[in-house]
Amino acid sequence: MKIVVLGGGISTERQVSLVTAGSVCRALRERGHQAVFVDLYLGLEDAPEDLSSLFDAPDGRCGAAEIARSAPDLDAVRASRRWQSPSRIGRGVLELCQLADCVFLGLHGADGEDGKIQAALELLGVPYTGSGPLASAVAMDKAMSKRVMEANGIRTPAWQELRYTEAEIPALARTLPLPCAVKVVNGGSSIGVALPETREELAQALREMLPFGERVVVEEKISGRELTVPVLDNAALCPIEIVPPEGGSFDYVAKYQSGSEGALELCPAPITADERALLSETALKLHRALGLSVYSRTDFLLDAQGRAWCLEANNLPGMTPASLIPKAAAEAGIGYGELCEKIVLLSLSARRAETGR
Repeated sequence: MKIVVLGGGISTERQVSLVTAGSVCRALRERGHQAVFVDLYLGLEDAPEDLSSLFDAPDGRCGAAEIARSAPDLDAVRASRRWQSPSRIGRGVLELCQLADCVFLGLHGADGEDGKIQAALELLGVPYTGSGPLASAVAMDKAMSKRVMEANGIRTPAWQELRYTEAEIPALARTLPLPCAVKVVNGGSSIGVALPETREELAQALREMLPFGERVVVEEKISGRELTVPVLDNAALCPIEIVPPEGGSFDYVAKYQSGSEGALELCPAPITADERALLSETALKLHRALGLSVYSRTDFLLDAQGRAWCLEANNLPGMTPASLIPKAAAEAGIGYGELCEKIVLLSLSARRAETGR
């Protein structure tokens, strides 16, 4: 098949997406597909006149990428694009997608997980991987997904949605419950998340969230073990426990750096059969309630009483070879290349079911 793998973009999760997309592209090429990588934002500024020739590029335009210790400098990315347009989709991207049999969405964060690119591809009649526009938008919006959880009887920490200005921060810092988690509604990769313990830390957290937008979720802080459950083809894979580095949290550095700075990921998680059943059933329940399809990953806290507290569902979770879904798939006997191809085939089936074609 001719497959465009979209990555990069202009979100705070750009670097993670570049590694995901490059890894997926190489894996699909090894499976015999004509896969080619395209950066959603930078586009094809030096593209040949015949765009279809890109599918024959010997390296699939995969390039090399790695995840740095800090989030990307998006102003520098914008400045690097020769086509200085307000468009968040680069030159030639949609034209190349229209020549493909399928578009693999290796995107994370804004424009990728929020349903926007899915909607654009649907309007063009181009099949893509993962969930549809509406389910993607609801899953990424932490406030909306919390409402879906509550409506479906899924346990989640007490929360409230806030819209505020700089002038309102002192009053909020005096009155909001502590300890808590403060999260940007559409953030990911632990960017736009703070865990304040004091009034001073809460004020600082609220201040730090403002550049991401005016909406945040303030959530009760639950003490417990961090676990995640991938879903693939309407079935739960094994839960994975995430153990942050000593004295730290599962932040951007802990997620993507190795060694003493990185988190320890236990796959399968050392939990009881009852705990595994509870987590798996809840992940599937939320996957279906949100209307997600093909694959997802749901994050939990498991407290000392064995109660599972659902935090959020990820509709386009990381897909590097070292990511959590590939690890759980490997435990089920599904190799990385096979997993990438399986997602393509399941997605094509999902798109046919949705369109009736």
